[in-house]
Amino acid sequence: MKALVIGATGATGKDLVNKLLEDKDFEEVHAFVRKPLHLENEKLKTHIVDFENPENWKSLVKGDVAFSCLGTTLKTAGSKEAQKKVDYDYQYNFAKAAKENKVEDYVLISAYGANPKSKIFYSRMKGELEQSVKDLHFNKITIFQPGMLDRKNTDRTGEVLGGKIIKFANKFGILEQQKPLPTDVLAQAMVNSAKIKSNGYSKIKLGSIFSFAEKKSD
Repeated sequence: MKALVIGATGATGKDLVNKLLEDKDFEEVHAFVRKPLHLENEKLKTHIVDFENPENWKSLVKGDVAFSCLGTTLKTAGSKEAQKKVDYDYQYNFAKAAKENKVEDYVLISAYGANPKSKIFYSRMKGELEQSVKDLHFNKITIFQPGMLDRKNTDRTGEVLGGKIIKFANKFGILEQQKPLPTDVLAQAMVNSAKIKSNGYSKIKLGSIFSFAEKKSD
């Protein structure tokens, strides 16, 4: 299979790219990034693109399965408008290009609580993206809704503190459904989803992602 990846420089994206490169079922991995990956592999093709101008790169979005791992924080983006440009506009443009180029399988990382009608900006934005991607009518769409992610070497203070609290509660059987999800587990679940022969729309939530990462392809 030929895999297409957006968001390959993030924590989950890096794990995903590495797993795809190690997997014999994927002959090519194409990463669309704003800056070099500094990763060498004969299966990897890196496309340095300007996400503000999809017309310049959309013709390259051709393959069997597209993975969307792109995302930023409000703090990093600086404003809600800037965050939405990355978390919605860039991802939707990538999905639209994939659909126009007849990519049949689309895998999207969303977020727990995503809802286009939510009063919470982040949840509403993620819900709107889910709906927009769904409306493109890919042959197969898999949306993952993780809760808190366990990123390696993260500098997100709130995420680190929240993860410690939840892990502590987990020791006493509390908040077990909310336990932090390691990015490599999420990445493996995404890889597995691409190997499942099916059609239609699937949404994988929270704790189910752990078991999904262990599933074998058909």
